[in-house]
Amino acid sequence: MKQVFVILVACCLSVGAYAQQAAAGAGASALDQAAMDSFKKEKEKSDKDIADPKASAKASTWMDRAKTYQNIAGQYIRIDSAAATTAYDAFKKVIELDKDKKGGPGKLAKEAEEALKGQAMYGAFMQQGVAKFQAKNYADAMKSMTVAGEINPKDTLAPLYTAIAAQQIKDNATAKTQLEKYIAGGGKDAAIYGSLAMLYRGDNEVDKAIAALDKGIALAPGNKDLANEKINLMLTSNRMDEAITGMKAMVEKDPNNVQNLVNLSIVYNNIASKGDEEIRKLEGDTKKGGNTAKQLTDSKSIIDAYNSEITRLGGLIKKQPKNADLKRQLTDVQKKLAEQKTEMTKLEADAKAAAANAGAAADSEKRLAELKQKKAETKALEKQYLEKALAVDANNYDANYAMGIFAFNEAVELKKAVDKMDMAEYSKVGKEADGKVCGKFKQALPYFQKAKTVKDEPELTDNLTNTENILKQYEEKKIVCIESK
Repeated sequence: MKQVFVILVACCLSVGAYAQQAAAGAGASALDQAAMDSFKKEKEKSDKDIADPKASAKASTWMDRAKTYQNIAGQYIRIDSAAATTAYDAFKKVIELDKDKKGGPGKLAKEAEEALKGQAMYGAFMQQGVAKFQAKNYADAMKSMTVAGEINPKDTLAPLYTAIAAQQIKDNATAKTQLEKYIAGGGKDAAIYGSLAMLYRGDNEVDKAIAALDKGIALAPGNKDLANEKINLMLTSNRMDEAITGMKAMVEKDPNNVQNLVNLSIVYNNIASKGDEEIRKLEGDTKKGGNTAKQLTDSKSIIDAYNSEITRLGGLIKKQPKNADLKRQLTDVQKKLAEQKTEMTKLEADAKAAAANAGAAADSEKRLAELKQKKAETKALEKQYLEKALAVDANNYDANYAMGIFAFNEAVELKKAVDKMDMAEYSKVGKEADGKVCGKFKQALPYFQKAKTVKDEPELTDNLTNTENILKQYEEKKIVCIESK
């Protein structure tokens, strides 16, 4: 979202100075060149007058200077990139010099006061800011556009441009302040609300980030980027209960709003995914403990086998004391026995450690069971809200795509279980298990197909093609798909 914001503003900035850039090219008309030469002469005259002590003491001299530089800033900024600032300072000087008999502002001073609040002065600073921005002088661009915003407080362009210039020099404080001004002024671009939220998020101001997103969502209820960003923010800040409560309230208020239903399913999907890492770790620890016990049993069996072989070879050597091959075999088996005893000692130590941590292991198994149960319940809720979304709008792209992914991922999980089976287990239940895997992949297919009729997205096409290829492989293996709920 941040990249979109930067590109958007950069494009807007380039439009502001387009006419000037065109006039600056080799094809500039003779009329334009004559006008620019005229401005240059006026500038030279003004600079000369200001250098004259007598002339520079007159308010009229400063007024002429202010108007000259204001025109340059508005029409030919390339003559002087700081023309707006010079004009602004000149108007201030007029106010300082022009006083009536009572010490109040004179006629020129009043005119200057109006000019400092006028559209021409605003435009001059905007043009100056654009020129500075395009020259990558972001600090000065920010200053110029800030003044433009102060001249016209109701404007939204100036704070927007000021914010992007501030971001270029990592001045996030100014960027946030200016984007807040953009919003307060009635800015309607929903992406800007997301950009403001990202700035607040980067500074760990979560409440302000959520507030910005809520304003953007209220402005554009169908904006998926804003909704997803809020979900991600809630997830990373451990506010999922709060998010669910708020979103359920929205669903109750408007049960036919498909986007709210899909967003709620996304929340549950994220909650389920968040626990996956801990589940994998606990599964690994449990498997490791179980393997130690099995390895110790296997090790004892191997030692018994080596001892039996040593006894057998010893009996043969007594009968054939000169048989070198038997002696070689005995030496080899004795060496392997010593190695296995060393391995068994290590396994016994691991077993003792596991026994000492039996309580912790039991807690881990309990925690693992709880996490798996919670995940199953959460996934069921994810599916429930997707089904509700499809009941409202069977052609909704997001709901169809998400339901396809849901079924596809279920198939992947079932396939992992099949892949872990040994030959004995697979010969008993493997064929039926493969049929259930195929069935889940088959369930995903119509959702992907329906989504594709609504919108053709690269990621969707990849998943659809992958599903079709997988089902083709099961068909070639003559595995019958078993579909379940």
